[in-house]
Amino acid sequence: MSDDRRRQFGAYLARLRRDAHKSQRQLAAMLCAVSGTQSVTRNEVSRWERGERIPDSWLQFIAKVLGVPRGELERAAGYVRGESGGPPFGAAMVLAELIPPGDSLGSLDARSGRRVGREEVASLTARVHGFRLADDVLAGGDLMAPAFRELNAALRLYREGIHSEAVGSALLSQIGELAQIAGWIASDAGQHAQAERAYRIGIEAARQANDGPLVANVAGSLAYQFSNTGQERAGVDLSRAALDEAGPDAPPKTRALFFDRVAWAHTRAGEAQPAMQALGQAHDALTEADEGEAPAWAYWVSREELEVMDARVFTELHRPLRAVPLLTGALSRYDATHAREVALYRSWLAMALADANEPEQAAEEARRVVSVSADMTSDRIASRARVVLRRLQGFGEVPEVRDVLHDHGHLLSSA
Repeated sequence: MSDDRRRQFGAYLARLRRDAHKSQRQLAAMLCAVSGTQSVTRNEVSRWERGERIPDSWLQFIAKVLGVPRGELERAAGYVRGESGGPPFGAAMVLAELIPPGDSLGSLDARSGRRVGREEVASLTARVHGFRLADDVLAGGDLMAPAFRELNAALRLYREGIHSEAVGSALLSQIGELAQIAGWIASDAGQHAQAERAYRIGIEAARQANDGPLVANVAGSLAYQFSNTGQERAGVDLSRAALDEAGPDAPPKTRALFFDRVAWAHTRAGEAQPAMQALGQAHDALTEADEGEAPAWAYWVSREELEVMDARVFTELHRPLRAVPLLTGALSRYDATHAREVALYRSWLAMALADANEPEQAAEEARRVVSVSADMTSDRIASRARVVLRRLQGFGEVPEVRDVLHDHGHLLSSA
């Protein structure tokens, strides 16, 4: 039984407790109550969370008190004992893996007069990037509560703590980055008003930190939401304003991202020519990119990701002969653990195949998308599944399509 695995389990248990809004003392008292004993103390819970002990005999009671599946806890404990090949896949375990262990900012509970230094900034920086990595493999519904808890705690830390100007500026940058990922997570969960609130907080924090590229990243994320929620003209205007805010001296990798968002905004507005022009500018910018120049939040921008946006634009513009090869290539090399992104790309592939008059293949992709959407707390996936099903209604005479609509057509009436 490795020390690392015990610590991972401890971080996992601590996150489950925090997500249930319980203190260590409250958890101990509740475990005593449901078990009919008085043998659990706050100190014992603390030992579990530090990874000093694994509470094997208490797992059934912990599951009951915290409202989590007992099987998930037992798989996690089995992983610690070396009984399974890989870590369990529950959302809390993924967060425990990706968010650095130790107390969250939510438990720092910043007080007036508290001294805040670079150590707190470094901790926040690591946790922000952990949320980015968690978003790669988890859906918005799994991440929204912990992300906003961290954002609110970071705001308190900045407002109520005492810090130097340099530390304050660094905190503001990290608050801007955290607000961006929290907004993205909320948008994926379908909580668009909450997402916009987070994005606006992030824009203001980044402006106060004098971080033009970060302002552009957060504003561009809000523009992307506008484009996808019926505010297409606002999406165009804001995505272009974000590009201007970044300026010509922004790292090329970030400019590639901002041009991609401009392309998507024009696509959603039905403006093919400026969309295609922006796609070309994104690729041109990326050819100039020096990996050392890019900020951490642009870690995912690559030629392959630009090609995915190319394919999405071609699909929306009904150019399937260009879209299908790009999407097929992207899916062949994409990490299967990124289930949401894979399903989203399959949804565009289904649409492109329908436009190419290949309804049988489109139905096969649609079934895969709907299957994933049923098990994922992502409003984006659910919405894309409905879009694909509606598109297939024009091929109702095709047996494969008829079967998919028979099995899943009820999703259209439940929207």
